[in-house]
Amino acid sequence: MAETVLITGGAGFIGCHVGRELLRRGYRVVALDSLIEQVHGANASGTRPPFLEPEIELIEGDVRDGEAVAKALKGVDSVIHLAAEVGVGQSMYEVERYTSTNDVGTAVLFERLIDNPVRRVVTASSMSIYGEGLYRDADGNLVQDAARATLRDGQANWEPVDKQGRPLTPVATPEWKQPNLSSIYALNKYVQERTTHIMAPPYGIEGVCLRLFNVYGAGQALSNPYTGVLAIFASRFLNGQSPMIFEDGEQRRDFVHVRDVARAFATALENPAAPGGTYNVGSGRDISVRQVAEELAKAMGRNDLHAEIVGKARIGDIRHCFCDTTNAREQLGIEATEDFTEGLVELAEWVSQQTATDHVEKARKELEARGLVA
Repeated sequence: MAETVLITGGAGFIGCHVGRELLRRGYRVVALDSLIEQVHGANASGTRPPFLEPEIELIEGDVRDGEAVAKALKGVDSVIHLAAEVGVGQSMYEVERYTSTNDVGTAVLFERLIDNPVRRVVTASSMSIYGEGLYRDADGNLVQDAARATLRDGQANWEPVDKQGRPLTPVATPEWKQPNLSSIYALNKYVQERTTHIMAPPYGIEGVCLRLFNVYGAGQALSNPYTGVLAIFASRFLNGQSPMIFEDGEQRRDFVHVRDVARAFATALENPAAPGGTYNVGSGRDISVRQVAEELAKAMGRNDLHAEIVGKARIGDIRHCFCDTTNAREQLGIEATEDFTEGLVELAEWVSQQTATDHVEKARKELEARGLVA
């Protein structure tokens, strides 16, 4: 008989794709989701999201609600823990909300698992815990604690430098790079990781954590201004607006397709080598944010709209961070296979059939009003 897997946050963007992949592999899937307005839109409560596969059992409930979690865990063999408030910028002023959902929610889940133990829990973490990625200095030494000088409007150089003021070269970031928690969201995700690894073994549960890089694909919450940068850019293009890029647009990131992420979660659920580990999940390719905007404009047929380079930085943002995929590939067999250009075309086709309310300018003003934009 097939295992039953509970996905917390299972009706969200990543959760729907993970659920679809698990169904394809023969699992029975239960989704626990609070269907919050910021992600699912107004009046979402009580309504089944259209992206969620019909075979998936949906339980509407908050991960902080112990009774709802206990109900969702009945008959469950494993858990994929995705439920979280997501967004570096918003976490810096919605501190209680983020910490409550992300950290307390994870605590409630594991407390209920004491009486309802499962085989394995795979928890979604984030590349945000690294802060700045790994760098190499002019002498060839690796630098784990790169930092930037105090940010200011319109500065000429946004790059981190070493203690002698020499430029640093960004390199792929591996799991052993020390955390540098520069936002409440990053702190939350690190707490979720440590809670998983602390709580799982004493109760006979196998714990695994996946540090996700920038996930994109069909089904993203286009009206959520704190979601992934590709969804934010797509919403702007869809509404005939130029995307806004902080700093100078040359910051580099790793974009991984949500289908690759879904396969990574399913593999982490199955692979006997996974328990106790924390693994990066990315494409292994880096690209500048400016180039991403240009390629998405091309895919969406909006070459008439050019990115607005803001020339300011958001507090908590980092300059460069992209993924070293070695451990996930060699130890678990997890490797991204989706082509980025083809993925953008697919995203553009999906976006063209959607409507989105553009809240980006409002979100920017929220950050500026709180002194979170330098």
